[in-house]
Formats: sequence, structure tokens, C-alpha cells
Amino acid sequence: MDSIYFYAFILGIVEGLTEFLPISSTGHLILVGDLLGFNDEKAKVFTMAIQIGAILAVVWEYRHKLVTVIGGLASDRGAQGFALNLLIAFMPAAVFGLLFASAIKAHLFAPIPVATAFIVGGLLILWAERRDHQITVETVDAMTWKDALKVGLAQALALIPGTSRSGATIIGGLFFGLSRKAATEFSFFLAIPTLSAAALYDAYKHRELLSMDDLGLFGVGFAAAFVSAFLCVRWLLRFIAHHDFTFFAWYRIAFGVLVLVSAHFGWVNWTA
Repeated sequence: MDSIYFYAFILGIVEGLTEFLPISSTGHLILVGDLLGFNDEKAKVFTMAIQIGAILAVVWEYRHKLVTVIGGLASDRGAQGFALNLLIAFMPAAVFGLLFASAIKAHLFAPIPVATAFIVGGLLILWAERRDHQITVETVDAMTWKDALKVGLAQALALIPGTSRSGATIIGGLFFGLSRKAATEFSFFLAIPTLSAAALYDAYKHRELLSMDDLGLFGVGFAAAFVSAFLCVRWLLRFIAHHDFTFFAWYRIAFGVLVLVSAHFGWVNWTA
């Protein structure tokens, strides 16, 4: 019993540290869960549910902005436009998720597809960072509904585990003319409706796997995800002020290659 709480703590840390970096939290959770042997159906529900802890870290970090937006929904056009942009950006992932989530989980929630997606995503980040970046949108408040839709379509690609939701939205934002800060912050805000909806839907869909006995397990993972995500968000905002995302690209490629090589030579007994 003690080991399962330790696994919950480790996975919570992994979730929090990777959710908002362009390195794929889902991919890391699948790989780490596989190494720990915590990879059954209940474990998959657990890894979705603890995303709420990471989401609350963003809510707390941007609480003043969110309170201002909510308070201005009735009369402030800026707040209304911001909320509408989030809704527009959220819709592609919601629609495609409902249509294809089951098939994706059945065939792609495994270490080898994840490692492959790690490498492909890393190469795309290198391409994005080496091209001429023309900035047309400096802040999230300057985004139009068309900008939001483009970022939302990019986010839908992250339904493929290992792609990275934050990576798809941030790098997609860079491709579409957002500044590095605007792309990163919009990715944070977009995580709130996207991850909340995904976690709640998954918990409802697999509610028969849950019981009151799991409250402690989920509590440990939730708390670990919140604290580590909060620290990670603060760090990332400082990091992007002086660096690009090339480091994360090489990390993705190296990690993906390591998984594929270890699978090929039998160093690690990956499940697929």
C-alpha cells in the first residue's frame, strides 16, 4: 500500500513539472507509469485526474487576471473578447477528443508511439526556432478570434500522446505570429478549460473504477502536481524572457531516442 502512494507522489511531480513545458506531460506519465508498473486502467484515470492540481497552479498564478475577466464578462469588451478566444481555442480539441479519444487511447497510449512523437515534436520545435519569427501579436489581449482558432487547431494535435499540449500551443503560436510571452501565457490560460474538461470527462467515463478508498491516493498526486506545477510555471516565465525552446527540443529528441534504443536492445521491458 505504501508503494502505491509513493508512485502517486512521483507521478504527481512528473505531471506538475511537465504539464506546461513543451515536452509532453502525458508522454512522461505513460513512460514513468510503465517503469513503475502503475499503468492499468485506474492508473490512466489517475493521471488524468491529477491534472486538476496542475491547473489550479495556473489559476493561482493568474488569479488577478482571471478575477478581472470574470468580473468584466457582463460589461467589459476586453474581458468578453478574452473569454471568447479561450472558448474558440478550446473547441477543436473538444470536438476531436470526443470523436477520436477512444481510438487514440487504444493504439497510441504506449511507450513506443510516445517516444516517436517525442522525436518528431523535437524536430518541429527546432524548425520553429530556426525560422524567421515575425511577431504580429505581442500580448494575449491583442489576439483575435482567428489567432485563437489557429492555436486551438494546433492544440488538437496534442491528442496524440507525446506531442505535448503546451508544446503544440506554444510552438503553434510562434508559427502564427504570437510573441514568445503571448504564446506561453495563452497556452497556460487555455490549459484551464481543456485539461479540466478532459479530466472530468475521463473521471465520469471511468467512474466505476473509482472509490472513496482512492481519495488518499488522488490527494497525494493532486498536491504534488499543484506544488511542482506552480514552481514550474514561475520558472518557465523567467526562462522564456532570455531563452528560446531549443533546449526542450533536444531533450525531447534525446529522451525519445533513449526509449527506442532501450526497447530495441531489451534494456527496458516496455509494454509496447
